[in-house]
Order: sequence, then structure tokens, then C-alpha cells
Amino acid sequence: MPQIRVNANADLCPEGITIEAPTGMSICDALLQNNIDIEHACEKSCACTTCHVIVREGLLSLAEAEEEEEDLLDRAWGLEPQSRLSCQAIIQDKDLTIEVPRYTINHAKENH
Repeated sequence: MPQIRVNANADLCPEGITIEAPTGMSICDALLQNNIDIEHACEKSCACTTCHVIVREGLLSLAEAEEEEEDLLDRAWGLEPQSRLSCQAIIQDKDLTIEVPRYTINHAKENH
């Protein structure tokens, strides 16, 4: 089972964490199932950027972003070339290292 190394994030996991996730699951769902409360204001429908992550290792193992995701990513805070919406990034058979940016474009955090 692939592993996801989540780099330290002051709000979500101050020490960083490594989790296991099954192939075929989105990064967002894997984080949520492991009590990492990543924002997902649009309920994972690819309509916002609150679940934005930066894939530091393993980006090429993910399917390419579709045009809708690419268009939304242009609005994400802290956008980098390795940025993905975690609700759209489906885990394959390779380990990943991700970083959750400290901020989103939301003014208030959604409590899901």
C-alpha cells in the first residue's frame, strides 16, 4: 500500500506524519480518513481550491490534472508547479510526499 508523507503543518499536523492509503483513493480522502482535517469546502467536487496541496515527491505517479482542476488551481494561494487539488489527485502505486499550504483563499474555515 502506498504511503503519503505529510510535511509538518502548524495547524493540521505539527510534527508531520506518514500514512498509508489504498491505490485509487484521492489524497483528500486519505488525509481525512487519517484525522488530518484538510479543508474541502466544495465537498470534493472540484469547485474550489481549499484542498490544495503541493506534491513534493511522486507527482508523476498521479494522473495528469484535467482542465477544470488546472483552471481552479490558478486561484490557489501559494500555487507551485507541483500543486494539485487533493480531491482530484488519485493515489497510484507510488509513495508521495505532500505539503499542505498554511493558507487557503477562504476567509473562514469550513467545519466538516
